[in-house]
Amino acid sequence: MAQYTLHGNPKGMNVDRKASLEVIQPDWAAPPNIRALSTLRQGGVSSGPYRSLNLGGSSGDNLEHIERNRQILAEETSMPMRPAWLNQVHGTVCIDASSTPDPVPADASYCSSVGSVCAILTADCLPVLFCNRAGTEIAAAHAGWRGLRAGVLESTLNRFGVQRTDIIAWLGPCIGAQRYEIGPEVYDAFMGNSEADAEHFESNRPGHWLANLAGLASARLRRAGVSQISGGDWCTASDAQRFFSYRRDGTTGRMATCIWMQ
Repeated sequence: MAQYTLHGNPKGMNVDRKASLEVIQPDWAAPPNIRALSTLRQGGVSSGPYRSLNLGGSSGDNLEHIERNRQILAEETSMPMRPAWLNQVHGTVCIDASSTPDPVPADASYCSSVGSVCAILTADCLPVLFCNRAGTEIAAAHAGWRGLRAGVLESTLNRFGVQRTDIIAWLGPCIGAQRYEIGPEVYDAFMGNSEADAEHFESNRPGHWLANLAGLASARLRRAGVSQISGGDWCTASDAQRFFSYRRDGTTGRMATCIWMQ
């Protein structure tokens, strides 16, 4: 695949293009045997509000279109096998991607074998990828505010057999701090856990705040002992051409963030 950079983001966007499919490639210090990507919305066969690379099985789209989009993703990115798709429920369960049939109710997957693909579907929530420095363990987590507050990142980290300082994390596209308005339910949930999270909320009107989801995730990862964290620079709600966004559109598709070992 030829690599180029899309502009329009202060830090740029590293993207691979093959045919009409575009994917973000994480800019992180992962070992060379680690393959990872996050899809954009272009390059598939879906139409209407799901246009075009909708990968979400429960989004309401035509199931044949979803399956074809998943085939396009696997073929054009040379995935070794079908991703372990999850039935995401905003919880903290982390399953073994190499031995669990999909879809199962879970919000993260882990793997220590070559070939299995961990995958997360999002349309504003934060996808987080993990690997260890040796390139022998990988994981992917779905971190909306409920899962993040409940501990999905920590649950995923607990699957690794190495020290937290040996784990690398990458934050994919999610709703940005200037578009993610929340109410007291979300604010109080985080403040009751750690007042240190206050820096990731900005009051914008009475009883409402703008929340920095990527910032909250980074803070939790650092408190958990992970120091090498990158990504989190893209706002799904601000770019309708490149990203699906539930907050922006309501009825919409889903993007996938995937990782595997070669």
